[in-house]
Amino acid sequence: MKKIGRIFLLVLLGVCLAYIWYSHRPKAPEYHPRDYAEIAQEGILRATMEYGAIDMHAKYDTVAGFYYEMIEAFARDHGLQVAISPEMSLEKRMEGIGSGRFDIVAHGIPTTSELKDTLLLTTPILLNRLILVQRRPVTLADTMKYIDSQLDLAGKTVHSASGPSVLMRLRHLSEEIGDTILVEEETLYGNEQLISLVAHGDIDYVVCEENIATIAADSLPQIDIHLPIGFTQFYSWGLNKKSPALLDTINVWLDSYMKSREYRALLKKYF
Repeated sequence: MKKIGRIFLLVLLGVCLAYIWYSHRPKAPEYHPRDYAEIAQEGILRATMEYGAIDMHAKYDTVAGFYYEMIEAFARDHGLQVAISPEMSLEKRMEGIGSGRFDIVAHGIPTTSELKDTLLLTTPILLNRLILVQRRPVTLADTMKYIDSQLDLAGKTVHSASGPSVLMRLRHLSEEIGDTILVEEETLYGNEQLISLVAHGDIDYVVCEENIATIAADSLPQIDIHLPIGFTQFYSWGLNKKSPALLDTINVWLDSYMKSREYRALLKKYF
């Protein structure tokens, strides 16, 4: 009986310790979509973007990037601080906006009707288009794989981290050429990493935004970016549908900022 009593006490002690640990464990933050008034009250704007040459990147001992410097300028002009969470996965960026973990996707989003159904899109910031990245034909193998026309994409596999805009465009292109184009959606890598894989022969084709490919081509002369895949279209930032006041505040600021000398200097710096 004494042995049974000791076992019971040990079990009871274990249950008590487990309860104490559970009740005092750090709780995951609870998020919800916020509008401008709540953001201004806290003084912190939660933003997400890719880590790369266009969005944000480390340069020496500072952080730089076209969209990074723009969202910092918006925060500066409105007395806010920006908490930026780099996120390479478009799916996770969209999930974060939906849950309220992020207030804004400060990354170029094509202004398609499909995305307008799920996001509030700001005043267009840039014009861009989709292009094909492939290796320049140096070896015989490269020559055999080289694509000089959209028709040559029939039966080929292309990679992309640009999300629904690429899927939709390639789906339409498949219908136009009357053949299948296989698409590998990447969630672990951004488009810049995929372009590097093309340059080094690990994969053959990437479809991405032209401005990303143009910057990459400066340091990767072995890639070819001559073939457009889509038409030129507007790219904007995205917000939760429950943030109309934040949208209005950003749009008013963009209308003014994009006429400024600071914005022209930023365009010249990155494009």
